[in-house]
Amino acid sequence: MGKIIAVANQKGGVGKTTTSVNLSGSLGVLEYKTLLIDADPQANATSGVGLDPKNTKNIYDCFINEIDPSELIIQTANPNLDIITSHIDLVGAELEMINLPNREFMLKQALDKIKDRYDFIIIDCSPSLGLITVNALTAADSVIIPVQCQYYALEGLGKLLNTIKIVQGKLNENLEIEGILLTMYDSRTRLSNQVVDEVKTHFQDLVFDTVVHQATKLAEAPSFGETIIMHDASSKGAINYLNLAREIIQKNDVSKISNQEKTIDL
Repeated sequence: MGKIIAVANQKGGVGKTTTSVNLSGSLGVLEYKTLLIDADPQANATSGVGLDPKNTKNIYDCFINEIDPSELIIQTANPNLDIITSHIDLVGAELEMINLPNREFMLKQALDKIKDRYDFIIIDCSPSLGLITVNALTAADSVIIPVQCQYYALEGLGKLLNTIKIVQGKLNENLEIEGILLTMYDSRTRLSNQVVDEVKTHFQDLVFDTVVHQATKLAEAPSFGETIIMHDASSKGAINYLNLAREIIQKNDVSKISNQEKTIDL
């Protein structure tokens, strides 16, 4: 299958990396072979699965040094989850790529070589709409947009949707929106509930049924270099991301699970 899903939002702090890492980990636990690509120079997805960005060849080498992506794949401790890591050097990659031919298609060309090895490929994008993110959207079959349940939830979302339309029109006509994911939800606050209602009113069927709650275990898992499913499989965050993984599996008609197992109640 090899479905490629980018996780993107140019607004920082909305849960892109948390979603990329933990969705990937959950898909792996559900026995889907998954590759996580860290396309953010901050390399938080890399450290989030327990790897040191300084010690490995990374996605920068794929863009700039033309290293075959199969040489960059690293197996993680999470079942069925591999990763291609990132590095701070990726900050300069956009300048180095600016005069290259087909610069928007470099990631797509690389992933075409390996996508058949995986059921899902998840790309963690940086909080920008630069050339690396455009590469991710050009390579992807769909995009997940995390939106935090906070005051400025919809700020900048129109700009991202416009960028997606441009990519659809000029670079990747098959790009779809996999869904808008509400994150950092706190059921105790009126604001969180208002944001959920507002986003669902505006975007309706584009919004995932799964909502990711604020959770201490979810916040602390990266400090242990673990996905939430490996850190505490019974936690609220783990259940949220397992439910998201199941929702995506069913949406893409590749489910191996019965209706009774579709979601886990909190």
